[in-house]
Amino acid sequence: MKLFKSSVLVFAAAGLISAAAWAGSGPAGHSHSHDEAFSAGEPGNPKKPARVVQVTMTEKDGKMLFTPNRVEVKKGEQVKFVLRNNGELDHEFLLATTAENLKHAEAMKKNPDMEHDDPNGKRLAPKKTAEIVWKFSKAGEFEFACLIPGHRESGMLGTVVVK
Repeated sequence: MKLFKSSVLVFAAAGLISAAAWAGSGPAGHSHSHDEAFSAGEPGNPKKPARVVQVTMTEKDGKMLFTPNRVEVKKGEQVKFVLRNNGELDHEFLLATTAENLKHAEAMKKNPDMEHDDPNGKRLAPKKTAEIVWKFSKAGEFEFACLIPGHRESGMLGTVVVK
């Protein structure tokens, strides 16, 4: 009987661990699985050619900015975003639909230290760089934004138009 009870406890614990892993890790369950669909396309293949788009993050005259703040791409095109934070504060680049970014911004207000190191988003400390390789497999208008509380509202927002 003791062996049966021990086995039940082990299986129950394993089930709880599996459920927690499935639900996501990190703050507010923030993670992306390899099977997850992204609204703005899909992670690119770094071994394939890509157009390079350099995006700089800065603060200037009370505003927070991406330069450039508009990018046009062709459907099916792969882009390597080379991100550089030239500012004095942490910034992030999160690529999604406006609706998704607004929803995520609300979650960020509750957890402002949430880190992003996802296929479609990176958080960068001042003077740091990162890259995102992205394939725009869907036509439409998408955005990249900094969702650290107050940054989007200070102008840290850009648009990607996929034709």
